[in-house]
Amino acid sequence: MARGSRQVFAAPEGLLRIEDCLTSAGAVALPPGVTLPSLIDRNVAHVGDAVAYRYLDFTRSEAGVAVELTWAGLGVRVRAVAARLRTVAAAGDRVAILAPQGLDYVTAFFGAIKAGTVAVPLFAPELPGHVERLDTALRDSRPSVVLTTATALSSVEAFLDTLPSRLRPKVILLEHIPDHEGDGFAQVAVDVDDVSHLQYTSGSTRPPVGVEITHRAVGTNLIQMILSIDLLNRNTHGVSWLPLYHDMGLSMIGFPAVYGGHSTLMSPTAFVRRPQRWISALSDGSREGRVVTAAPNFAYEWTAQRGRPSPGDDVDLANVVLIIGSEPVSMGAITAFREAFAPHGLPATAIKPSYGIAEATLFVSTTAPTATPSVLHVDRDELEAGRAVPVAADAVTAVAQVSLGQVARSLWAAVVDPDTAAELPDGHVGEMWLHGDNVGRGYWGLPEESARTFHARLADPLVSGSHTTGVAAAADWLRTGDLGFYLDGELYVTGRLADRVMVGGRTVYPQHVEATVADASPMVRRGYVTAFTIPGERLVIVAERAAGTNRSDPQEALAAVTAEVSRRHGLTVHDVKIVPAGAIPRTTSGKLARRASLAQYLDGAWD
Repeated sequence: MARGSRQVFAAPEGLLRIEDCLTSAGAVALPPGVTLPSLIDRNVAHVGDAVAYRYLDFTRSEAGVAVELTWAGLGVRVRAVAARLRTVAAAGDRVAILAPQGLDYVTAFFGAIKAGTVAVPLFAPELPGHVERLDTALRDSRPSVVLTTATALSSVEAFLDTLPSRLRPKVILLEHIPDHEGDGFAQVAVDVDDVSHLQYTSGSTRPPVGVEITHRAVGTNLIQMILSIDLLNRNTHGVSWLPLYHDMGLSMIGFPAVYGGHSTLMSPTAFVRRPQRWISALSDGSREGRVVTAAPNFAYEWTAQRGRPSPGDDVDLANVVLIIGSEPVSMGAITAFREAFAPHGLPATAIKPSYGIAEATLFVSTTAPTATPSVLHVDRDELEAGRAVPVAADAVTAVAQVSLGQVARSLWAAVVDPDTAAELPDGHVGEMWLHGDNVGRGYWGLPEESARTFHARLADPLVSGSHTTGVAAAADWLRTGDLGFYLDGELYVTGRLADRVMVGGRTVYPQHVEATVADASPMVRRGYVTAFTIPGERLVIVAERAAGTNRSDPQEALAAVTAEVSRRHGLTVHDVKIVPAGAIPRTTSGKLARRASLAQYLDGAWD
């Protein structure tokens, strides 16, 4: 059924079967009426006593206190939240979730959807460094209701007081909604093409905007992920510390709903403080059956450094699937993690480099179930000119590109010249355009930008070797803003259109310069470098200090960075700033925020 799949485990009577979501030709097509609320109702009816979500709370105990919700318990809470929302909000109203990570967040999200409102998954204002993003999202989505918890109430109310009175929503405490309030809940008709939730983009290259994700897009993308990653074994469960307001975090609570399985959750803070907690939860899940998780580069690097088991720890990662995505995938992060955990049973095929984007709900491509991560080295100068030309790994101009495998079933990805809308042949770099039922409906409140981004028309598909076969000539395509290429059946993503910079008349990928800076001096904290240009095509580099170098004189590092960038790239560096750890802004998903870095530099923040 899927590439390399071994077996489709039969669904308990009454649950959704993956084969029911496929046409006779094998295309993904949701059965009528399948939405997340309908899937939860099925699970309540047929596996109600089974655990749905488990939250590991490390605020009350260093060892973690496990709090569980069965499917039946989840159904009770979701109906109660939906019933309360129906008394204060109309269908289509936005309902923002400003709550800490936990089971209340899960019930709030599903409750808002069940009520026929549009969920807006955000975060409590105490999340450091992201107040501007929260303010932008609330002013843009204009929710009529905010769902929060008692622990976050004071910060939420203080934050909402900064909004104009006309924008202040009603605040509902989740703990104050009794279970019995859902007893009289009248089912709300939800169409699969209605908007399920607004997924706000990370803000790495522009102010965050809300992507309208429909129920059809959610269901389609979950089935695509299950098929592509070979999660057909129903004894597959999830483990995640990802923020639940992030698209990848939401997918980790979405896919158990398809199966009637369960996910174990923890907070991002719990992971960062002790990454061993993630490994321990994965090991526990691996002993029960297959377990899937997802994280960006930094998580694998951090865990390889700080999350290795102590001598004598019984860690078993034999049945783990690890998705790595969210930014250009680093082979260095993969290698470090594999070396750290191969002695604990981690299979060579466990790590799955993947590509995703909020505008496509999330999942776009991944490597085959039986494939090991692979890297292709291409000539940097040719790549900047738009061609992927393989070279030896030790070539002076070699840059590494990690394969992101193959595109999901019933999704098309074409490499397109963004200026002419013509499809480009394999080996040529262009903008990735997507077509499929998992693509969102548009940007909330931005009709012109939605038309340009979500309703692009391909002008000239290739006569042979096209990646658009089967798509109608007049079909809409999503312009992703991501650059990539195909080679030998594999998809590669090279960077963002908006991130590329002009230096001395050359178009340069900033991540290539940033990698050089990280290699130039041990004072540079690897993975915490930004490169951008200021007016006049002048190149500026900001690098955080590595651990243990706070008292070191930066002059030697400044000279080394300038010299190495000149040697490897032939570029003149206008300015280098060595800043304390944590100074460079990052998005809520952990990406480098180059736009924010540029703004801080111009404001003199690092003078």
